[in-house]
Amino acid sequence: MSIVLWILAVLLVIVGVAGIVLPALPGVVLVFVGLVLAAWAEGFQVVGWGTISILAGLMVLALLSDVLATTLGVKRAGASRKALVGSLIGTIVGLFFGFVGIIIGPFVGAAVGEYVERRDVAQAGRAGFGTWVGIILGTAVKLALAFSMIALFVLSYVLHR
Repeated sequence: MSIVLWILAVLLVIVGVAGIVLPALPGVVLVFVGLVLAAWAEGFQVVGWGTISILAGLMVLALLSDVLATTLGVKRAGASRKALVGSLIGTIVGLFFGFVGIIIGPFVGAAVGEYVERRDVAQAGRAGFGTWVGIILGTAVKLALAFSMIALFVLSYVLHR
């Protein structure tokens, strides 16, 4: 049973890291679940609940940072609430159009939302660009936190083995 849990854990971590870049997957959550499965494979004797609690905190921080970064990117561009809603709708719709949709959807959604609010093409473009900046920063923070989670797990595993 232990080997099956380890294989599943490694697969979840790999898919989770990919999911951080591909917004269709809950990347950080998958990384966390994979690490918990790996700890479970050792009966939580090597990596214990203290480490798991820290990993859970890092996961929550990563999820919050993603939302915060996107919101700050839109707000920094001086965008309205409609631009933020448009960005969310654009992201969801973009998922159905593959990688290009994931990149273009949030920009178009924010730009359309901002244009509906202010009827200013230049401001609509700034709102779309601000959304991109926020998404990129959020992704970078999530990647950093996910790799920190993995490093903490490995360190705990090595120190307690």
